[in-house]
Amino acid sequence: MLFGASVTMAQQAAPAATQTKKAATKTEHKVEQKVQKAEQKAAKAEQKAEQKADKATTTAAATGQHLKKDGTPDKRYKENKAAATEGPKKKDGTPDMRYKANKKAAAAKKS
Repeated sequence: MLFGASVTMAQQAAPAATQTKKAATKTEHKVEQKVQKAEQKAAKAEQKAEQKADKATTTAAATGQHLKKDGTPDKRYKENKAAATEGPKKKDGTPDMRYKANKKAAAAKKS
């Protein structure tokens, strides 16, 4: 009877060990997949950043404006300062004459 009990216990221990090995390999595989996805996302983000930088440089060259690295106009240059003195605009892009800055700019253009 002791022999039968020991045999049944020995047989049950082996499948549990293989199940833990299978579970461990599954989790390792999932971790590897997550790492690969993260690397792919990082590569895509890097490509997008490069494309934005290229676009900013070509836009600056085409318009003749001086831009900072982040793509915003550099206010140290005369052509960029003029744009900053303009006031708020309406939805259609025309100056909103309710503001003092727009009134001054309109008066300067007339003279």
